[in-house]
Amino acid sequence: MTELQITPVTDAGNEAQHAALLRLLTLLRTREYDFLAPTPASHARILARPDRQAGTTVADLLGWSIPCAPAEIPADIIVTLDAAGLLDRRPDGMVKAGVRVSALFGCLFAHSPYPTSAQDSVFLGPDSYRFADYISRTIAGLPQPARILDYGAGAGVGGIVAASLHGNATLTIADINPKALALAAVNATAAGIDHHTVQASSIAEVDGSFDLIVTHPPFMIDPGRRAYRDGGDLYGGRLSLDWTLAAIQKLAPGGRFVMHTGVSIVGGRDVLRDALREAMPAIGFSHDYRLLDPDIYGDELDTPAYSQVDCLAAIGLCVVRE
Repeated sequence: MTELQITPVTDAGNEAQHAALLRLLTLLRTREYDFLAPTPASHARILARPDRQAGTTVADLLGWSIPCAPAEIPADIIVTLDAAGLLDRRPDGMVKAGVRVSALFGCLFAHSPYPTSAQDSVFLGPDSYRFADYISRTIAGLPQPARILDYGAGAGVGGIVAASLHGNATLTIADINPKALALAAVNATAAGIDHHTVQASSIAEVDGSFDLIVTHPPFMIDPGRRAYRDGGDLYGGRLSLDWTLAAIQKLAPGGRFVMHTGVSIVGGRDVLRDALREAMPAIGFSHDYRLLDPDIYGDELDTPAYSQVDCLAAIGLCVVRE
């Protein structure tokens, strides 16, 4: 097993898998599980160390995706993973998990195991922490109750954290990827969030208007065109631009759009900021665009796709409908 196999609940088998995943998150919460996935480059460096070829802890199994001897892991964790169909029993007697779990802002999130090489992988990492932290600083004053949309939700970090912090919200989780919707639904249920899921390839396909829309678009230049990673042209910024312009049309009066994304700095210019200045409506909206981290994913600069890019930076954008 190299990748997670999970789909939305449509029959008894899938329902049983979801129940097992919920039990797994409950077990981890009682153990005060604490792991946050690093970047893929950092993860690869850790797993290359000679002393990290076999694990002994729950975090090794469910965080670092390291093979473990079953005797080293609590039996209820092994049984629950097996019940979910997410335990790979290897010929050498070791086991690997077909899921990873990360903790942030008081919630647990199931997501794809390392390496996230499949087209439909559900990624979670340091960007997710920055996203959640930015949301925590931008949602004060939302109405009670609030209608929240997490578009391109992935594991559901943005919407679940926003709804948890707000305390009185209904959450719509939208993504093009059925695997992401299934995992986000499990994560939302585990967090006690009232939610429903929508499979959508554009924000326009999601019905209704919202008091808060959160999104974390793919923003990399990815020759493999993986859906969770490839941001399109504008040096990876196209989806960030297009999703912004589409999402602000779905805001209720006084509603806000909150985005965390990465941007390419080319010739000293932030290409996304320049594009937004040209494309944002002249009236009806106000926005705040701020730098969150001036240098992320520096290892990408060694690749041919980034030969013209000075650096990648993380930014936060908050748009308010007036």
